[in-house]
Amino acid sequence: MVMPSRARRPRRLATRSCLGPVADLEAHLPEEWWRKLFNALYVKTDGDVVENLENTRREVDFIVSAAKVQQHSHILDLCCGQGRHCLELARRGFRHVMGLDRSRYLVRLAKKRAQGEGLQVVFKEGDARNPRLAENSTDCVAIMGNSFGYFSNKQDDEKVLTAVGKILRPSGQLVLDITDGGHMHENFDKRSWEWIDEHHFVCRERSISQDGERLISREVIVHDEMGVIADQFYAERLYTRESISKLLDKTGFRNVRHHGHAEPLSDRDQDLGMMARRILLTADAPQLPVRKGRGKLQAIDVTVIMGDPRLPDQVKRGGAFNPEDLETVRRLRDALSELPAFKFHYLNNHGTLERDLSELTTDLVFNLCDEGWNNDPFKELHVPALLEVAGIGYTGAGPAALAACYDKGLVRAVAQGLDVPVPLESYVRPGDQGATLPSVFPALLKPNHGDSSQGITKDSVVYNEKALLDSLDRLRQDFPRRGVLVQEFLTGAEYSVQLIGNPDQGLRALAILEVDYSKLDESLPKILGYESKWEPDSAYWTQIRYREATLADQMQQQLIDHSSRLFERLACRDYARFDFRADAKGEIKLLEVNPNPGWCWDGKMNIMAGFQGMRYSELLAQILQAAVERLGVVGKPAQQQAASAGGNGHAVAAE
Repeated sequence: MVMPSRARRPRRLATRSCLGPVADLEAHLPEEWWRKLFNALYVKTDGDVVENLENTRREVDFIVSAAKVQQHSHILDLCCGQGRHCLELARRGFRHVMGLDRSRYLVRLAKKRAQGEGLQVVFKEGDARNPRLAENSTDCVAIMGNSFGYFSNKQDDEKVLTAVGKILRPSGQLVLDITDGGHMHENFDKRSWEWIDEHHFVCRERSISQDGERLISREVIVHDEMGVIADQFYAERLYTRESISKLLDKTGFRNVRHHGHAEPLSDRDQDLGMMARRILLTADAPQLPVRKGRGKLQAIDVTVIMGDPRLPDQVKRGGAFNPEDLETVRRLRDALSELPAFKFHYLNNHGTLERDLSELTTDLVFNLCDEGWNNDPFKELHVPALLEVAGIGYTGAGPAALAACYDKGLVRAVAQGLDVPVPLESYVRPGDQGATLPSVFPALLKPNHGDSSQGITKDSVVYNEKALLDSLDRLRQDFPRRGVLVQEFLTGAEYSVQLIGNPDQGLRALAILEVDYSKLDESLPKILGYESKWEPDSAYWTQIRYREATLADQMQQQLIDHSSRLFERLACRDYARFDFRADAKGEIKLLEVNPNPGWCWDGKMNIMAGFQGMRYSELLAQILQAAVERLGVVGKPAQQQAASAGGNGHAVAAE
C-alpha cells in the first residue's frame, strides 16, 4: 500500500468555534463589529459583487456623471475597501484620487494593486467619523458599495456626514450608494447558504433589530475539510429614501437628488444580501457655517467695496459706467444674497470712502474695487492701503502685490527667477528716443503699467519696423508717462489658470481655460485686447469664445505649478489668475499675473468655475472663505453688529 505524500494532503488548520443555534442574533453582535470583519474572508465571501469589474465600472460611471467630476477634481472614496473605485478612476485619468478605510488589510491590498498597475492613488487608514483631512479640500466624496450605516448608533452616521461636509468645498458633491432599507426590511432572506468557491460555503442568518432600524446578519463560513473557519456577526442601518434625505438635510447638505436604484451583477447570482437593491443619490455640500455670537447664530458681516458709478472711468466704454456695468453689479448682489453665512453691506461712494472706512465696523471687507480709488486704475492699491491703515481685514492682494503685478516688466523678471518661461521682451522708458528695438517679428506693444488691456488693440501687433515705430508713437501719445514693452508676439494657444486659496491653507486650481479664436476674422490678430472687453460691437467681443483646455495632464500640472510659485512669490492672496500662451514651437510662456482678477459673472474666473459645475455664488463663497480662513475671521456678537450699523448709513450701492 502506497501512502499519499504528506505534501499532497490538505493542510488542516485549527477550526474556530461555532456558537451553534442562536435565538437572538442581536445579543451576539459586537458593538464595533466592523473593526475585524473586513479581511481576506470578506473579499472571498462578497467577491462575486465587490470583485466584479463590470459592477465597479458601472458605479464609477455613476460617480463621474452624477457628480460631474473632471480629471483635475479632488475625489475621496470614503470607506474605500480594497480601492476598486479609486483604481478605476485612476485608470480613467483622474489625477487626484484618495481612498480612506478603517481596514488595514484592505488598505494594504489597495496599495498593492495600485502599485501593480502603476496607478497614482493615495490610500490611507482612517475613521470615517474623523478622517483628519483638510477642510474645503475635496470636490467629491463618494461612499459606495453599501459602506454607510455600520455604527451602532445613528449619531455616528451623523458624524460621518458632518465630517464629509467639512471636507467638501462649497461647490462639492456627495455621492452615496446605500441599501434600500425599505425594500430590505420586507424582503431579506432569514436563512441562506451558498458555495463561494470549490472548498468554501457560507451559511447566513438574518433578523431585524429590536428598534426595527437595523438588519443583523450572521455568517458561518465553512471549509469542506477544515470545518468552520469563521462565525461572525455584522449589521447595517436600514435607511429609506425619506430617512436618508432627512439625515442629509439635518447635516446641512443641499439639493438631495435621487438617481434610482442599482442592482449588481454577480458571478454566483445567489444570495446578494444587502447589495441586492441600493439607493443612489447625490447632494450638494453644506453652505459655509454661520458663526455663533453669544448663544445666537450670527452671520459674518461683510462690507463690499466697489467702483463709484457717479465718477468718470476712463477704462470703461465711453469713459463712464454703462448699463452692462450696472447689470454686472446687480448679478453680483443677487449671487451674494444666496450665501446665508454672510451679511452684506455695500460701499461705492468714493467721495466719502476715507470717512466711511474710518468709521466702519465689520468682520471683513470684500474688496471688489478693481477700478481703483476714484476709478483711477493707478490707485487700485490705494483701497487696500486705506484698509491697512484702518486695521480692517479684506479679501485679495495687498498694496505691495498689486503694485508689483501692475508692473509687467517686473513680473516677467520674477518669473524668470522662478524658471517660469517668458517671452522675449524689451523695455522702452518714457521719452527714450534711443532705445534698441528688437528685430523679432511679429511683435506686440503694450504699456508696461496697466490693467484691463488698456493700450492693447488690434494695431498693437506689428510685423515690421515701420509699424513698430508707429505703434510706439501712439502709445507714447496716449500714455506719455508710461514705459512700453515690445514683446515677442506668441501665436499659439492661450490659457488661463485660476487659483483660489492661500499657500498656508492650500491652493486649488479651477479648470484651466483656453481662448477659442477659431471664429475670429482671419484678418485680425488673435489677441484679447481692449476691444474684447469694452467694445460690444467689435468682432473681438462677438467672435471670441472660451472653452475648457484639453492639455495633457502633465502640461496642465506644470502650468498650475508655475502659477502656484508665482502666487506665493508675488504675495497674492485668496485668488489670482495667471495667463499663458504658447509660441510657434509650442512652448507655453507667461503673459501676465492678475491679482484680484475680474470678478464679474461673465468673466474668465466665473467661466472656469462653470466648467466644473460651480455656481457664481459658490465661486464668490470660495473667495470669501479663503479670506476667512487666512484672517481667522469670527462673526461679532449681535449687539456689537447693531451698534456698528450706523457706520454704514451713508453706504450707497450702485443701482
